Amino acid sequence: MPYPLASTSWDHEEIAAMHAVIESGMFTMGRHVADFERAFAEFTGSRFCVMCNSGSSANLLMVAALRYRKENALLPGAEVIVPAVSWSTTYYPLYQYGLKLRFVDIDPHTLNFDLNQLAAAITDDTRAILAVNLLGNPNDFKRIRQIIGARNIALLEDNCESMGATFEGKQTGTFGVMGSFSAFFSHHVSTMEGGMVVTDDEELYHIMLSLRAHGWTRNLPTHNLVCGTKSDNAFEESFRFVLPGYNLRPLELSGAIGLPQLKKLPGMIRERRANGERFIALMREFPWLRVQRETGESSWFGFSMVLEPDAPVSREKLVDLFSANKIDVRPIVAGNFTKNEVLKWMDHSISGKLDAADEIDARGLFIGNHHFALEAELDLLSIVLRTVKG
Repeated sequence: MPYPLASTSWDHEEIAAMHAVIESGMFTMGRHVADFERAFAEFTGSRFCVMCNSGSSANLLMVAALRYRKENALLPGAEVIVPAVSWSTTYYPLYQYGLKLRFVDIDPHTLNFDLNQLAAAITDDTRAILAVNLLGNPNDFKRIRQIIGARNIALLEDNCESMGATFEGKQTGTFGVMGSFSAFFSHHVSTMEGGMVVTDDEELYHIMLSLRAHGWTRNLPTHNLVCGTKSDNAFEESFRFVLPGYNLRPLELSGAIGLPQLKKLPGMIRERRANGERFIALMREFPWLRVQRETGESSWFGFSMVLEPDAPVSREKLVDLFSANKIDVRPIVAGNFTKNEVLKWMDHSISGKLDAADEIDARGLFIGNHHFALEAELDLLSIVLRTVKG
């Protein structure tokens, strides 16, 4: 396929890292994971990082950690505001912890929260806002902070599609009390499967260390904010369970691969941003397609297009045209998520209308971006789109 959705960013460094793990015989979570966590925390400017087995698990860890903190816990029945357009596992952990989802429309240009509707959606029951930085694009966190003000509302970030993006010089994923990241194959870095949560809150960090591995104390520091001080009897502590946890541990291979990937990340973000500039310039020729408006500095996960009402072609025909020319194409994430049958299981409400989410659902699509210059790929896109314009 001349224009795929994703491509590998591995070379001899990642292969060598895997061989080193294989030769060590230690495949379960160990020193390579710990080294990667320290390096990723430093990259994001955070105090702590917890690596896990996927970005979906990272979202689960974030929500679970708020449930078990000692003060101001996020208890069942509390309301959490979410955007109507995101991936499924943005929402599922909230349902799984008995929280009430309140869906808010997106801005038709940025594809993130419609900030006026976000402000109007807050109720007396709102205890958290989960901001999603969609397709690499930051939210306007200055405005979100103003909206929250002095209210007792926790801000979380699902940053799984936006690693390396910045807003006012600060890494996305670090504006809330916690932020999640994904290292799946098609994302900015790839550790095969993998996810991370960053935070500056030591209690939440300790809670996640326990929840990630069965809810036991084994991975906690001797003095910690979950169980206090651990016994110095290793036998007694080996199977001591203090939280209802999971097994979300990453493989040692994933940590080892992550280290060379992280070194390459700044260069890969530069290439993605350069491709973003090329894409925006190209699309000026096709005003019947609306593209995502950048907030801050996007890391351009992919390139979205929304057909305007007067477009000379339907989305169905445009998808067929892209597919016939081997341009890999997908819906914009999950479209308007509230249209999915799974909502019947969830305690939820919808604030106002979801006009922009409906528009994205009916007339939106996106194509891939990569860590290398997309000259030939964008030339192909231009040629295909000109056949429609003509």
